[in-house]
Amino acid sequence: MSASQATWPMITQADFQKISRFAHDHFGLELPAGKEGLVNARLGKKMRQGGFATFADYYSHVHSDRTGQALLGLIDALTTNFTAFLREPAHFDFLRQAAAEFRDARPLRVWSAACSSGEEPYSIAMTLLAAGRDAVEITASDISTRVLKVGQDAVYPAERFRGIPEEWRRAFLLKGTGPKEGSFKIKPRVAGLIKFERRNLMEPLPSRKFHFIFCRNVMIYFNRATQQSIVERFTPCLEPGGYLFVGHSESLNGIQHTLRYIKPSVYKNERIK
Repeated sequence: MSASQATWPMITQADFQKISRFAHDHFGLELPAGKEGLVNARLGKKMRQGGFATFADYYSHVHSDRTGQALLGLIDALTTNFTAFLREPAHFDFLRQAAAEFRDARPLRVWSAACSSGEEPYSIAMTLLAAGRDAVEITASDISTRVLKVGQDAVYPAERFRGIPEEWRRAFLLKGTGPKEGSFKIKPRVAGLIKFERRNLMEPLPSRKFHFIFCRNVMIYFNRATQQSIVERFTPCLEPGGYLFVGHSESLNGIQHTLRYIKPSVYKNERIK
């Protein structure tokens, strides 16, 4: 333990339970017993930055802050925003093939429902453009304004694109120069397909319908009741014949739903209009 860590207050069980309930009620995050150390470390940094002496003081501040900024800070601290371009590449292969089922859809609508810092929606856009689809609208949402800003800026270190085919680099990326050397910016023809917006999946979902919804590696952080609620509310957001993608470590087993299982982590809405 470092000297700075040693000065952090230790979370009490009562404070942990309060924060756990608050995180669950506001954004569905499940923090079961055993996560005390994680909460202590991640929120300890926020407390030190804000000058709070105890977790109780910090919780009181978040609970009473009417601007919502303290809640966003807590969300950013507790959630993991790991992502990558073309993460779980089989999904993008399937997207390219399944998009042909909606050849008359103009535009083809896709929702990246937990887009983090933007790598997923940009991967979707590049996949569809490479397949010859340019009439595309991609909604990219996340609960964190911090990661949404990264996505909107559309600039990433060069090493983030190691898995991107060379022809995609030439077609879809601008190489940074001068102070931006060592980075790439997504070209406007790709970025222009995407609209970033803040959205909490525990709140009302979009009223428009989508041909594809990506909600990957998110539901593992929710309990079964929350998973059930989200899947029930996702289904009306899918066009008839539309597809829902979840993460490869996730499934809808044990959840009641009307979607048809297609392959691991891919489900189809077969409702008729």
